[in-house]
Amino acid sequence: MQLTLKNTFVAAAFLLSVFIIACNHHNDSTTVNNVPPPITSSTNVLGYNLLSKICGIWNGAVTSTTPLGNYPVWIVDFRPISASQVSAKNELDSLNNIFMSFFIVYDSSQYKLAFRNGGGFAGMVRVSYAVCDSVTETSTYSYYRFVDFIKGSKRDIVEVSFYDDSLHIKAYTNVNNSLPSATQVHMDWHAVIQDTTSYQPAKNAFSFPQKTMVKNFSNTFTGDVETVFYTFNGDPYPESAQPYLGQSTLSYTVSPTLPTIPSGAPVYLIVTTQPLIGNTGPIFANLIYRSRYVILSNPDNSFLFNYMHPGSYYLYAFYDADGNGTLSPGDYVSTANTAFTLAPLGTVSASTQINYVIP
Repeated sequence: MQLTLKNTFVAAAFLLSVFIIACNHHNDSTTVNNVPPPITSSTNVLGYNLLSKICGIWNGAVTSTTPLGNYPVWIVDFRPISASQVSAKNELDSLNNIFMSFFIVYDSSQYKLAFRNGGGFAGMVRVSYAVCDSVTETSTYSYYRFVDFIKGSKRDIVEVSFYDDSLHIKAYTNVNNSLPSATQVHMDWHAVIQDTTSYQPAKNAFSFPQKTMVKNFSNTFTGDVETVFYTFNGDPYPESAQPYLGQSTLSYTVSPTLPTIPSGAPVYLIVTTQPLIGNTGPIFANLIYRSRYVILSNPDNSFLFNYMHPGSYYLYAFYDADGNGTLSPGDYVSTANTAFTLAPLGTVSASTQINYVIP
């Protein structure tokens, strides 16, 4: 069973690194002249159809012009978290994580889809907001462009395209304002849909999607130079304010019958939405249901997965003895389907045991 997961989180950092600059103060008040009109099912919301198209578990290769290079796998699990918002969270460890979300806002006298992209990378905090400014939709192809709320395409561009069963996200940057416009390709992710069943309970719970406003951004960024920030202070829609999501404290133990895992060695915690182990051995086909993972350094054996989608999951762990990021001879693995369920806004704990050495 090959799990090409190691370092795939870095792909998430590409989306983050598109949007980097110093933060300014901002407020989320609404001026008298920018009170949103009523929103109804017939209201035109620019980019609205992206909400239903992006739901699911996606997996694909990332290419980049940055020194970080290219990566063959990035897995993202997008699900509804309200009637008009989807999100996904990924992490590598306690210092490296990303939270992405698309949601309906009111801005410049119009309802539009916005993109929030924030988290930490190598210990640095980064948050950005972009707004949909261009849409093309046909029977076989859909295209949505997002740009900085203030500087527009001069600062950054994120293009989201759908065709057949594929998702293509391409990000451009002006390299921290060193170019006159966002023309340098920073990240290019081609993904294929893996699973469309895991998000169905949330879809049903919210009768998703619906046209409801999540945030009024009429004058949220007044006084800011651009909508890219280095701090969570003053964030108009922080992760802590996101609805519906919960927390899972997941851990592993090692069977006393196994040789000791060296201190500092990488141990993966992997979360799936369907079991990977059957009565006769691994179910390779179920690798498409990988949802989240983290790499721990032994003896650290526990991790808090926050802002996690409610649902039913299975937990696995393996010690990557040769450091190649895949299951291979000599690696230690857990062989049980450790099930757990996270309720909306809930907390849960689960632990699995590493009990087998791959021959």
